[in-house]
Amino acid sequence: MLATFLGLGLGIILGLAARLGQFCTFGAIESAYLGNDQRRIRLWGIVLGTAIIAVYSLDLIGQLDVLETSYHRIKWNPVGSIIGGLLFGYGMGLAGNCGFGALSKFAGGDLRSLIVLIVMAVSSYFILSGPLANIRIIAFPALPSNGSSSIPHLLKDLLGIAPIFIATIIGAIFIIWALLYAPLRKESSMIIWSFLAGLSVAAAFWGTYSLNFSSLNEIPVQGHTFSAPLGKTLLYMMTSSASSLSFPIGSVLGVIIGSFFGSIIKGHFRWEACDDARELGRQILGAIMMGFGSVIAMGCSIGQGVSAFSTLAISGPVTLIAIIFGSILAIRMILIGYKP
Repeated sequence: MLATFLGLGLGIILGLAARLGQFCTFGAIESAYLGNDQRRIRLWGIVLGTAIIAVYSLDLIGQLDVLETSYHRIKWNPVGSIIGGLLFGYGMGLAGNCGFGALSKFAGGDLRSLIVLIVMAVSSYFILSGPLANIRIIAFPALPSNGSSSIPHLLKDLLGIAPIFIATIIGAIFIIWALLYAPLRKESSMIIWSFLAGLSVAAAFWGTYSLNFSSLNEIPVQGHTFSAPLGKTLLYMMTSSASSLSFPIGSVLGVIIGSFFGSIIKGHFRWEACDDARELGRQILGAIMMGFGSVIAMGCSIGQGVSAFSTLAISGPVTLIAIIFGSILAIRMILIGYKP
């Protein structure tokens, strides 16, 4: 139960950051690519920089073991990161949201996002433990790690430099890159909420690591991610007597709550639905692709793009780049008249 409340509280912070700080994966890519506005994409520099420095600071003082997170306990599969990332990114472009963004928009009254969430939840379990699970396991096996996939730890072995120094340099570069953009420096609210979002990512690892220790490894060390947890939340809503609450479910519910209050504060809450059947078809197809892609890549735009990236696992930046590239391909396809 403590893990659930931890996820709930930290999810609320992320939900508020989405609504009050405009922290959104697809929105950042779209505004930078189409609108020539880098404010939201530069926010990622603050979120990632803050999370990286906080995660490795916790590791330094013994409050977290970075290598105990799932992103380092499982051997990195570069093919899975690239294919899964491209599939997820293209689906995100078609749907106009990732799982995290859909949660935020649904909490603001967007019923289209509810469809995306349900389809993404079902499709992720369809390939995670459903009919396509065996094919996925053969094509993209999740094997135990036979060595560190942490960039700072790899550089430590090569150069003899402590991981905290490498992580701090990388984190500082991200933050400086973000704040060098003058239009963002004028948006104090966006900056504050991006810092809080980064701290929420680090706090997720710290909290679950502490609970993992006190529960004798019963509770896994994990961070925020919004792909398979959507399916877990849906299953709990339908079969609470056969499943139990957990950190991922708390995180999902927290984002909904935080986003709802954020939309009320901003005065943005309003009911919305699809304009036509073609739009709905595109969003359903995109949600299916995101569900499949997130499982293949072992994380979504938040799970790999932020949580894994904050631990500086190699899979994080590789998957995030693939997601960005895939979403741009989808945007370009829609601009030239894509029809599902």
